[in-house]
This record gives sequence, C-alpha cells and structure tokens, in this order.
Amino acid sequence: MKKGVIGALSLLAGIAGGATGVGKIIGGKLTEARQFSDKHLALFLMMNQWVKVKQEGKHLASYFEENEYKKIAIYGMSYAGETLVDELRGSSITIAYGIDKKADTLYADVDIVTLDETLDEVDAVVVTAITFFDEIEAKLSEKLDCPILSLEDILYEV
Repeated sequence: MKKGVIGALSLLAGIAGGATGVGKIIGGKLTEARQFSDKHLALFLMMNQWVKVKQEGKHLASYFEENEYKKIAIYGMSYAGETLVDELRGSSITIAYGIDKKADTLYADVDIVTLDETLDEVDAVVVTAITFFDEIEAKLSEKLDCPILSLEDILYEV
C-alpha cells in the first residue's frame, strides 16, 4: 500500500514539475512573441506617419535643412533606414554612412559600419530603430559629439 501511495505522489510531483517547466517555456515564448509584435506595431505606426507626411507633400530633407544638418549618419539600416536613404537621395543632405550591428550582412547605397568601428564626425545621427532608443543614444553619445535624433520624432515634427 505504501509503495502505491509513494508511486502516486511521485507521479503527481512529476506531473506538477513537468507542467511548471512547460509553463515557463510557453510563458517565455509568449513574452518573446509579444515583444516582437510590439516592435512591429511601433514600426508600422512610424511608417504610417511617414506615409501621412508624404501625403501632405512634405519631405524629410526640409527638416535637416532647417536644422542645418547637412551630413548625417543613419543608425539602423533595415526597412526604415533603407527608406530614409531613398527619401534623401537627390537632396542636399549627405548620408556619410549607416550604422548597424549586422553591417557585414547588409547591403545599401551607403557604407555601413558597426558601433565598434571608428565613426566619422557628422552633423547628426538619425536612429531608425524604434526600440531601445535611450540605450542606442547613450552608446552613440560616447563616440560622437552631435545630436542623436529619433526618426520617429522627426516624422512627427515635420
């Protein structure tokens, strides 16, 4: 009888431990999925604002010209970074280089470097990454003495 009770308790403990482990794994996956979803929602909203700016006949080059930012760098060379390069092509604004942690795997119409490399002086850096702006700004401020701007903020100021 004792063996049966001990066996049943061991089985229940195993089930409870397994359920706890599975719950932690699923919870972690859900958190990761939520963060991914939140990031892409924020990206969508920023790009939607960009469409509104374009529909109003405005151009981002005017923001840089008004603020006398003639030579800029772009941090984050994914979708928004590529679109910013395209937006400023043919304007008076020079894009000196892009900055991205995946510099070795990206192709763009501008040179792309990592934060670990030497960064040439520019009038401003535009951060296209919409998450972790404060951390990115802090790292860039250690290497450059110029304004660090959020593309999202620029889109709402134009």
